[in-house]
Amino acid sequence: MSEQFRAEVRDWLADHCPESMRGPVTEDKIIGGGKRQTFDDPAAKAWLDAMAGKGWTAPTWPKEYGGGGLDKEQHQILQDELQRINARAPITGMGFSMIGPTLLDYGTEDQKLEHLPKIISGEIRWCQGYSEPGAGSDLASLQTRCDDQGDHFEVSGQKIWTSGAQFADWIFTLVRTDFTASKHDGISFVLIDMDQPGVSVRPIQLISGNSPFCETFFDQARCEKKNLVGQLNRGWTVGKRLLQHERSSISGLSGGGRRGRYDHFGTLSSIYQNSIDAVTQDPTGSLRRRILNNEMNHKAFSLTQRRSFEESQSGGTPTFLTSLFKYYGSEQGNDRMELQLEMIGHQGLGWSGDSFDADELATTRTWLRSKASTIAGGSSEVQLNIIAKRVLGLPD
Repeated sequence: MSEQFRAEVRDWLADHCPESMRGPVTEDKIIGGGKRQTFDDPAAKAWLDAMAGKGWTAPTWPKEYGGGGLDKEQHQILQDELQRINARAPITGMGFSMIGPTLLDYGTEDQKLEHLPKIISGEIRWCQGYSEPGAGSDLASLQTRCDDQGDHFEVSGQKIWTSGAQFADWIFTLVRTDFTASKHDGISFVLIDMDQPGVSVRPIQLISGNSPFCETFFDQARCEKKNLVGQLNRGWTVGKRLLQHERSSISGLSGGGRRGRYDHFGTLSSIYQNSIDAVTQDPTGSLRRRILNNEMNHKAFSLTQRRSFEESQSGGTPTFLTSLFKYYGSEQGNDRMELQLEMIGHQGLGWSGDSFDADELATTRTWLRSKASTIAGGSSEVQLNIIAKRVLGLPD
């Protein structure tokens, strides 16, 4: 049965995945969906529509919400076949990696029916409102307030590092609904439509030159009561589960070990002569050993991801173990980017200009962007605390 499904997937991909959608994708070409999404390449829209039509933008989500309804084995086969032809993800974003899975865990039936199909089709794009200027790693200290106005909630406050907020249609956010309770209590998880006067966004430029992060301001923003996820004042439980889904996505668990954005050793040696020279002319062999060690660790990590995916009950997100994968994956990815930059030598110093080609510039900026990977989704220090307490059971 599995070989029959594999053959069907392979045939379908041969017919529906355009050639231009096979191969690496630069950050500016990644499709996030939403009302502001534009398509420079019509093939990208065709690829998205084809995959969404099969429900394969969210292959394991139930069919009643527009998903593919695939079981764990079928999902892994699909990922294998997509990787075999180096197919680009037709769409990515927090709708798939974070809020969608969380709604499947905690959402009402009406919330699932309203929001999940729009994520799958790419109609709506989401962002996350967690961190605040005074509440980052200590997230439970958040102060954005949500007041009951009878027929709706009213939200006022500020969020920061809101990835993709300038492109998003909706935001899922943690707010304080009871200021008299202890800091982990009195927090609620709500969904807010960003297309209203009470919501404003200001992008933050990073050292890579991009502005994926934003400040988001709520000034008496309206939140419908039907968009409360879980129980009032019990949002901390929902919020923690969403972080586990985020870490699962960052570490590659949700894709069964599919490679991530920082995996380019194979292309570097073929593109840059000085990369080859850096390795072959290394007098001590130190660089060769470090590259080999990183590559072996990466392959072992990918196999461990896949084993975890296969051994899970549903192929879904584990609980606190996600912190193990998130910590190791982000640290391993940073080391990989450092090696890539060392391999291309002085050509890795480029910011702009004719002396550097597009691949060299992209490598340098990706290296700069990669510095955030040990912070996003919870810093490495936070992950080590979670591992110590929740996985190893060590005392405080």
